[in-house]
Amino acid sequence: MKRRGLIAGAGSLMAGAALGQPAIGGGSKTLVFVPTTNPPSYDPVWTTAQATRTLAMMIYETLYTRDIALNAHPHMVEGHLVEDGGKRWTMRLRAGLRFHDGTPVLARDCVASIRRWMVRDPTGAAIKARLDALEAVDDRTMVWRLNKPFAFLPDALAKTQPTCVIMPERLAQDPFKQAAEAIGSGPFRWVADEFVSGSRAMFAKNEAYVPRAEPVEYGRGGYHVKVDRVEWRVIPDAATAAGALMRGEVDWLEMPLPDLLPSLRRAAGVRVERLDTHGIFPVMRPNFLTGPTTNVAVRKAMLWAIDQTDEMVAVMGEDREGFRAPVGFFVPGTASASEAGMAVLRQRPSDDAIRALLKAGGYNGERIVFMHPTDPPAYDSLCQVALAAWRRVGLVIDEQTTDWGTVTQRRNSKEALDKGGWSVFPSGFPAVDFGNPVLATGLRTNGKDAWIGWPENAKLEGLRDQWIDSTDAAEQRRISAAIQTECFDFVPYIPLGQYIQATAWRSTVTGLLRGPAPVFWNAEKG
Repeated sequence: MKRRGLIAGAGSLMAGAALGQPAIGGGSKTLVFVPTTNPPSYDPVWTTAQATRTLAMMIYETLYTRDIALNAHPHMVEGHLVEDGGKRWTMRLRAGLRFHDGTPVLARDCVASIRRWMVRDPTGAAIKARLDALEAVDDRTMVWRLNKPFAFLPDALAKTQPTCVIMPERLAQDPFKQAAEAIGSGPFRWVADEFVSGSRAMFAKNEAYVPRAEPVEYGRGGYHVKVDRVEWRVIPDAATAAGALMRGEVDWLEMPLPDLLPSLRRAAGVRVERLDTHGIFPVMRPNFLTGPTTNVAVRKAMLWAIDQTDEMVAVMGEDREGFRAPVGFFVPGTASASEAGMAVLRQRPSDDAIRALLKAGGYNGERIVFMHPTDPPAYDSLCQVALAAWRRVGLVIDEQTTDWGTVTQRRNSKEALDKGGWSVFPSGFPAVDFGNPVLATGLRTNGKDAWIGWPENAKLEGLRDQWIDSTDAAEQRRISAAIQTECFDFVPYIPLGQYIQATAWRSTVTGLLRGPAPVFWNAEKG
């Protein structure tokens, strides 16, 4: 597969024009970070966008967080007490937690935030279905009363995209409106008057923040902030961003294009490594409410037509250590991954067989509206490969190129195609959340309450409940295999592989932590 070309080589990178600021961000204690995309929102319950997830980890906190091995640990809470056969959970907040506006974090803030999240997040919806009551019994204590045990509760509260962040009760009232302000209790505070969408976002050290006493390990332990400010500088052109890093105009590039890594590795004062431990699980998400993608034959044809290796090479080049393909509906190496149904990906049907599937399924060339974001380079490459594969087997694709911010808004529409609706779009999830049926956002198939696309499949929902109720690892593996088998028949999403891109930073920056997402605590700028 021919990769998307880049016009800039190492020489043009070094010779490129500077970004207009002679010094980094305004001082030696300002860390300048270039995210992969512009954050479309600062509310991580409102959107699943990756940039918002990373931003939110700076501003907000969660009751539980995860270590490098993805085990859940208490963070805002001191711990919990489980009683009544797993149906009663008591959680107590740490003393001294305060929001950025100076108000104390109270149990009622947590209850309001959790309730808002449960409406928006498929994992939260599973908890809500088992919830009889969630109450703040005093300023620091919450009590959960469940009608069925949910042993996975700390893990669910530690997940990302959407993230169960805690915000003031006044901001968490309406789950269907974006939070009016970005106020959390995290180690950084949002500097609202310096935010310029599409250009930059600024975060200042939260001087009132009190870290936990434990050593830090990714999200676990004490978050010690060692810079005064972090500036996110949005640079859409990958070559320009790489050149800025080489010239010392920025400090940290989240995901430089693989084509640019040789030049960055040769550059003085630049380090290139993989800090991400799990990477991205990219998928194509169909619309189950309107248009040709409501036809399972069309969804199967889209799945069968794609060669995941072509998709991953388009993103990662020949960096075989940086990707896995093919992958099923769970990430390889996790307890839920299996070979169930994988033959269709390992030995893909011929184009003629796919055309026959479409004919037998009643597809007659109806228009498929494909939202193709071009500003995240990885999404652009993934879309180009998928587009060619789908057209090759006879699918009629109405390619609508746009930016990622527009996709994150338009994908919420449930309108018909001729009224601004859509058929399919790309998305990239943290691979860590696709290791089991509970955290995998795209696996919920509870109709209108499911994630965008709104699939409905009672069999998958029943299998998922069986997995949650089981306490036997062997039985959970069997159920996971049954889930994957059904997914190959139903196609709730189209997996494209798994990739882990390198990151690059100036050697003057130290203390960056390994984990599934960039974190800014412990980072120090010399």
